[in-house]
Amino acid sequence: LQKRMGEAVARVARKVNDTVENKADSLDLANCKLMAFPVGIYKAMRSVTEGIQRISLANNELKSISSRFVTTFSQLTELNLAGNYLHRLPEEITSLLRLRSIDLSRNRFRRFPEPLATVPALETIDLEENEIAEVPTDKLASMASLRSLNLRANPVGPEVRLLLPPLVPFHLLLSPEEPTPKA
Repeated sequence: LQKRMGEAVARVARKVNDTVENKADSLDLANCKLMAFPVGIYKAMRSVTEGIQRISLANNELKSISSRFVTTFSQLTELNLAGNYLHRLPEEITSLLRLRSIDLSRNRFRRFPEPLATVPALETIDLEENEIAEVPTDKLASMASLRSLNLRANPVGPEVRLLLPPLVPFHLLLSPEEPTPKA
């Protein structure tokens, strides 16, 4: 187990070093079995955090994202958090003024992460395969930049299905309605 953990840590360190050395604009820590965002990365990446625009933390074991993560990587335009155990986002996510795309598919959200409704540049929200039943339709309708909201494979209520154009200017993706069984 410790050997595997050591290998995972080394893989993360290599990816972070590559990003720093190449002054890359993205950090890919997908599939690294992370249970939390490693605090050491903040120091390691101090010189390049301003330039990081895309981060993938997909397919890890994250239960939460810290406010420090959000405030450190304030220039993000894309954030991929698919395939984790997240059920909420920090309020600070609203400070990501350039965030255009967030992938929260295959997580554990029971409700729509409301802080997203005030992220000004957000164009794409992917919440496929969560447990979302309620959606703040009024807040979504006021999101000027939103182009696409994926709510497939969520137990959303019938009121969300009424959110059809021209009420909302974005593309709403829902799973087909289950036919009601005949008695």
